[in-house]
Amino acid sequence: MRMRNQWLVPPLGVGLAAALLTGCGSDSTDSAGTGDSVVMGMSDDIQATDPASGYDPGSWLLFNNVFQSLLSFPNGGTEPEPEAAKECHFTDSTKVYSCTLRPGLKFSNGHALTSKDVKFSFDRMMKINDDAGPAIMFPMLNKVETPDADTVVFKLKYADATFPSKIASGAGSIVDHTAYPADELRTDGKAVGSGPYKLDSYGKKEAVFSVNSSYKGTAKVKNSGITMEFFHGDQAALKRSLLAGDLDLAYRGLAAKDISDIETSSTSDINVVEGSSAEVQHLVFNVKDPVVGQIGVRKAMAYLIDRDALIDEVYDNTATSLYSIIPAGITGHNTAFFDTYGARPSKSKAEAALRADGITGKVKLTLWSTPSRYGPATDAELKAIAKQLNASGLFEADVKSVEFAQYERDIKSGKYGVYVKGWVPDYPDPDNFTQPFFGDGNVLGNNYSNSTITGTIIPETGAQSDRAATTKDFDQLQQIVADQLPILPVWQAKQYAVARDNVYGLENCLDASTVFRFWEISKG
Repeated sequence: MRMRNQWLVPPLGVGLAAALLTGCGSDSTDSAGTGDSVVMGMSDDIQATDPASGYDPGSWLLFNNVFQSLLSFPNGGTEPEPEAAKECHFTDSTKVYSCTLRPGLKFSNGHALTSKDVKFSFDRMMKINDDAGPAIMFPMLNKVETPDADTVVFKLKYADATFPSKIASGAGSIVDHTAYPADELRTDGKAVGSGPYKLDSYGKKEAVFSVNSSYKGTAKVKNSGITMEFFHGDQAALKRSLLAGDLDLAYRGLAAKDISDIETSSTSDINVVEGSSAEVQHLVFNVKDPVVGQIGVRKAMAYLIDRDALIDEVYDNTATSLYSIIPAGITGHNTAFFDTYGARPSKSKAEAALRADGITGKVKLTLWSTPSRYGPATDAELKAIAKQLNASGLFEADVKSVEFAQYERDIKSGKYGVYVKGWVPDYPDPDNFTQPFFGDGNVLGNNYSNSTITGTIIPETGAQSDRAATTKDFDQLQQIVADQLPILPVWQAKQYAVARDNVYGLENCLDASTVFRFWEISKG
């Protein structure tokens, strides 16, 4: 899926072990929202206002603020804690998960929130099974039961210790069963949730959020509302609006050079706030393609791409080089690609890989890109990669870019050999950086499958409640991927928000959970 001063988030340790018994959460005692309203700009679009559909950073930003989930991730935390639930726990190993709701929950329309709404929300999401929705995250879900109005029981087909993290994400958003059709998406651009905010209006230019006076949960709201201005990938316009004072803050979409310029300016009244991020970007190889289906071609590319130079040239050091499927700060992170291919380009090793595969001429190759979905610098990044490959004399590479809808169709049809994919995690666990890419029905569309990964590593790590105990297995998975090269990790993002100096609280919005918490932002 989702693209930040440094706020360190501790890596996952016991992680989901603690979520086996999730204790009682406390209600917010101050959620009235008495501060000034805040205007923020964003380059990303919101693809959906219905949580059965949206599976993108912009949409989940809306979901995390308008809807409640049973659990949520606290500031700087990677272990889910109660939100709409008072308490949750596994009752039968890791195959039955039970939650008890907080008393007195209400939706923004005044309707009571009961277990019926929770069951409806999950049943509806799974039934609609939208191609652009989060149902793909729940292959383990067998059925949802409601013994009474306050209790929800999830019966799983197989053990999944990461289930609490999954329902703590935007995919666990609870909707009012009387306000949403059971078997189709709501398409009127409206939303009814029980989160800290309600959506007053949504259009092409902006979305307006006010504080939900019916909210009962853990968030303490520090403003009286948020207006989001949309810039649809126009970085220059976003920067102009921020500098002109039309925006209080900008999130997701400023050019790397603009962030760097603002950060080094001594006269500006605008501050750059940097946080940790688990967002990653990979090159994906279609292993059935006639060109990159040859392992020698993929290995040659792995030996030639200079990540550090790329990040310096294109991203002005607003990202870090990534040599792992699992990013730094997440349990299981290692450096398998660094260990296998090195950090500096090696023409001799690249050439040897090609010759070992019987390839003697220049490799003609097209790198496929999409202009904004994975960051506004994606096209420039791929052009820089093509330039690096061509400089070796071993490749004749070019770049083509198409809009995202066409891009997805072409990937599905197998048209591309090499293409880019960005990923913002649904939840901060190694499972979310491996199962979607290498499990059954993976989201990459690159025709890659490995029976050790799908048959052993993924199910065994998924059932392990002590997440630290999965490290050895994830090491093995990452080495398999490094050797077989269905994908090549390129970078891990830093997370930024750029704000005027009277805006506070952004450090609580930028962590590995990827939850941008409207309620933490205040303006003085």
